[in-house]
Amino acid sequence: MNLRSKLAIAFAGVGAAAAILVGVFSYQAASERISAELDRSLLTTSAEVAAGATQVLAPSPVTRGPDDDDHDEAQPMVAQAIAPDGTVRPVGGRAVRLAVGDDDRALAAAGAFGDRRYQDFTAPPDDYRVITVALGGGRGALQLGIDVDESRNVLNALAARITGVSAIVLVAAALAGWLLARQITRRLVRLTQATEQVSDGRLDGVAVPAGGRDEVGRLATSFDRMLGRLADARADQERLVQDAAHELRTPLTSLRTNASVLRRFAELAPDARARLLDDVDGEARELTHLIDELVELATRQYETEEPAPLALSAVAERSADRVRRRTGRAITVEADATRLTGQAKALERAVSNLLENAVKFAPEGAIDVVVRDGRVQVLDRGPGIGEDDAARVFDRFHRADGARGLPGSGLGLAIVREIALAHGGGVFAEPRPGGGAVVGFTVAAELLLPDSHPRHVDG
Repeated sequence: MNLRSKLAIAFAGVGAAAAILVGVFSYQAASERISAELDRSLLTTSAEVAAGATQVLAPSPVTRGPDDDDHDEAQPMVAQAIAPDGTVRPVGGRAVRLAVGDDDRALAAAGAFGDRRYQDFTAPPDDYRVITVALGGGRGALQLGIDVDESRNVLNALAARITGVSAIVLVAAALAGWLLARQITRRLVRLTQATEQVSDGRLDGVAVPAGGRDEVGRLATSFDRMLGRLADARADQERLVQDAAHELRTPLTSLRTNASVLRRFAELAPDARARLLDDVDGEARELTHLIDELVELATRQYETEEPAPLALSAVAERSADRVRRRTGRAITVEADATRLTGQAKALERAVSNLLENAVKFAPEGAIDVVVRDGRVQVLDRGPGIGEDDAARVFDRFHRADGARGLPGSGLGLAIVREIALAHGGGVFAEPRPGGGAVVGFTVAAELLLPDSHPRHVDG
C-alpha cells in the first residue's frame, strides 16, 4: 500500500470516527430530550386529568401514521385510577390495561400528593411510558401512559439520518484525504523517481521538484543541492583520475625504460651505472610523492582534523622552521596576532606547500611570509607568474611552461586551495612588485577570534 492510500484511509478513518462520535452524542442528547419531554408531558397531563379534564384523553383529528398498523395514533394516551385498596378503574383513552405493581399500590395507599414514579410498559405491539401520581388524602393514585412508538420512530429516523450523514462524511473524508494525499505526495513521488534515477547511477539531467517552504520543499531543495555536490564530486573525481593517469604515465614510462636498461647493467660503465641508479631512485621518489599527494587530495585527510583555537603566526613559524631545516634557505616571517578556529595541521601543510613552491621557483634570495588579518602570503624573487598562469596555478597537475623540467607533482598548490576552501577562504597568485611572485590564501572572517589584533611580530 502506497503513502497516498494510507493517507486517504487515515483521513477517512478520522472523518468516520468524528462523524460517529457526533452522531452518537447527538442521538443520545435527542433521546434524553425526548424522554424528558415525555415525562414532563405525562406529569402535566396527569394533573389535568386529576382535575377532571379527561377530554385530553379523547382522540384528536390526526391522520394515520405510516408506522401505526393496528390502531389510530390520534389517541396515544390511556389513564386509569388506582384506589387506596389497590383496585383499578379505567378513566379514558385507549382500551389498554396498564400494569400495576406493588410500588404503584403503595403510592395509592399512602403516597403524599404529587409523589410519582415512572416506568416503561409494553402491551404488544406498543410500548408505553407510564407515570403513577399519588393524589393524597386517601384518594388513591392516577396512572397515565402514553404510546412512545411515535417518539421511537422519530429517533429511528434520526438514527437513519445520522448513519447517512456519517456515510457521506466517510466518503467525503476519504475523497478529501485522497486529493490532499495526492497533492502532498505528488512532489514526493517525483522526488522518489529522482532518487531512483540517482541510485541507477545517473547524476546529470535528474529533475528535482524543488520549491515550496514546507518540509517536502525543504527536502527537495536539500536533495537538489546534495545532487549538485555529488555531480561536482564525481566530475572532480573523474578529472582527478584522468589527470593522475596522465601524470603517472611519465614516471612509469621512465621506470620501464630504466628497467630495460638494467637488464644490461653489467655491460654499463661505472659512471653510467651510477647515473642510472640515481635516475631510478629519483623517479621512485617522485612517484611516491605523487601517489601520497593524490591519496591526500582524494581522501581529504585534512578534513578529519577537529578545528581548535590557534595562532596563525605560530602556524607560519612552524612551517618556516621545517622548510628552513630541509632546504637551508633564509625565510622570514612577519605576522600579526591573528587567532582563529581552524585545523592546525592542515594550515601548516598549506603554508609548507607555499614555501616549497617558492623554494622550487626561486632558487636564490630570501623568502618572506606575511600574515595579516587572516591572510597568508608567501613572497619570493623568482621568475614571477604570467597572467595566463595566475588563474590556473592552483589547478591540479597544472605546470607553467618554465616549470615542466622541475621536480614536483603539480598537486601542492591544489592542496592549498582545498585547505583554504575548507576554512571558508580562497587563494590568490599575483606578480610581486620588483620581480617575483606573491602566492597565498585567506580564511573566512567569521573564523577569526575576538582577541585577534593587528600586532606584527618579526620572525
